[in-house]
Amino acid sequence: MPTQAYLNSVATAVPANDVHRFFIDFAGTLLADEPRRRAVFNRMADKGGIEHRYACFAPASDATAASADADGVFARGAFPGTAKRMDIYARLAPILAEQAVNKVLVGQDRAAISHIIVTTCTGFSAPGMDLEIVARCGLSTSVERTIIGFMGCYAAINALKQARHIVRSEPNARVLVVNIELCTIHLKETTDLEKLLSFCLWGDGCAASIISAEATGMALDSFHAVVAPDSRELMTWSVRDDGFDMVLSGQVPAAIHEILGAKAAEILDGAPIAAIDLWAVHPGGKSVLDAVERALSLPFNALAASREVLRAKGNMSSATVMFVLEAMMAVRKADHRGCAMAFGPGLTAETMLFHTMDAAH
Repeated sequence: MPTQAYLNSVATAVPANDVHRFFIDFAGTLLADEPRRRAVFNRMADKGGIEHRYACFAPASDATAASADADGVFARGAFPGTAKRMDIYARLAPILAEQAVNKVLVGQDRAAISHIIVTTCTGFSAPGMDLEIVARCGLSTSVERTIIGFMGCYAAINALKQARHIVRSEPNARVLVVNIELCTIHLKETTDLEKLLSFCLWGDGCAASIISAEATGMALDSFHAVVAPDSRELMTWSVRDDGFDMVLSGQVPAAIHEILGAKAAEILDGAPIAAIDLWAVHPGGKSVLDAVERALSLPFNALAASREVLRAKGNMSSATVMFVLEAMMAVRKADHRGCAMAFGPGLTAETMLFHTMDAAH
C-alpha cells in the first residue's frame, strides 16, 4: 500500500494594514464625475461579504489624497509600472512568508524539512521565494525546492497534490508548503466598473503548512480537477506594463454552478454530498460561494468557514483556501470527511478529498 500523506499543520499571516474600507473609498473617488456609476459601485461593493482586507503597504491618510499609499508610490495619474511592483514584491513578500513559516515551524526540527513547495502568482524574482525562505527560516540549503507559479487561486490544491506525491514516494519526507500572495500591489487606476469591483476582493496573505506521513491532522485522500468548457476567457491573469491584470467575468459564478452540478459525482468519487462533513471552499467572492452552495444543495452554514475567511481577509489568491483549512484544523473532530476546492483560470476547479485524524487539542 502507498504511504498515506497528512496535512499536519497550517499557519497563516497577513500584513498589518487593513485597507478594505480605504480601497473602496479610493475607488469611489475614481468615479467622482459619474455619480450614478459610483452609486452602483458602492452598492455592489457593500454586498461583497468582505469587511477587512490587508495590504503590504500602508494606505494614504485620506482616500482623496494625491496617492493611494502613504509612501506616494501609487500616485494619481502615475501608478507604478510592473518593474516597480516586482521590486515591492521582492522586498516585502519574503517578510510575510517568514512570519507564516516561523509560526508553522514552532517546535519543529527545521533540519527535518526535506522539501519546500512555494505557490505564488503575484510576483516574480530570482533568486526566488524558495531560497529566501530557506535563508530566512534556517532550513537546509540541500532542501528540494519547487515553485508552482502563476496558477492563480487553485495553486494551493496543486501544491498539496505534489506534496502528497512526494510523501507517497519518500515516506520520510517532511514537506513545507508556502502560499504567498501580494495581490494588492496590482492595484489599478481605472474607471472600469468590473475591474474596480474585482479589486474590491483582493488582499495579501501567506499560508505555510507541513505535509508528512505522520498520522495527525488531515489525511490527503485524493485529488480531482475539472475544467469548464468554453470558459477560458472568464478568468485570466496577464502580465501588463502596468502590473498584472486580472479579468474576473461576472459569468464566473454561473460557470462554477454548471460545472459543479455536472461533475459532483466525479469530484466526490461517487460519495453522496451528504457524506461530506467539511467543505473547505476557496472564497473567491460571495457570489462564488453562493454558486457552490446552490450547485451542491449544501445545508445552511456548510460554507461558514469560507464565508468567515472572506469576511475577515478577502480573497488572497492561492493562500485563501489554506486559511479555510487552518480554521477547520482548529475545531476539527476525528473521522470527519471533507472536500476542499479552489477555482482559477481555465476555468478550472481543483478539488481534494480528505478526512480528519484527531481532535483539536
